Amino acid sequence: MTEEYQEGEEIEIEAIGIEVSSHPIELYKVFKIANLVGGGGEAKHLIAEGYVAVNGELETRKRRKMYDGDFFEFNQEYYVVVCDAPVTEPEEKAVKSKAKERSNANQPKRDNRSSSSKKGKSKKSSEAKGKESKPSQGSKNRSNGRSSIDFF
Repeated sequence: MTEEYQEGEEIEIEAIGIEVSSHPIELYKVFKIANLVGGGGEAKHLIAEGYVAVNGELETRKRRKMYDGDFFEFNQEYYVVVCDAPVTEPEEKAVKSKAKERSNANQPKRDNRSSSSKKGKSKKSSEAKGKESKPSQGSKNRSNGRSSIDFF
């Protein structure tokens, strides 16, 4: 073939479809779903070393977000991401981290070494108080602290 393709010109390729449950999904996870690699570490290594092209361009970002219709080339094969679900951006993490930052800003900073030992002691004492004041019905307290579960 001596034809050269101009940029923006569409070409038709045969690709293997990889169905995912939600998108965006990270590139290395698509490799794991498609069973192209033995594990996530292997996928990350192959991507970082430059063995993968996404949408026609070399890709070295392991956590690149893949959407429905994105295609990638690996090992002289083409694969396309297929997902019927709507796009869901992870907004929960951002909201939680902002709330955590606000609560941390209101509290004075403490020395980690002294507070961690105090926290451990206070947890044990509060747990012991909670168990003493609220025994569960239908269960026996054994010497090891475990309770039995009665079925029927």
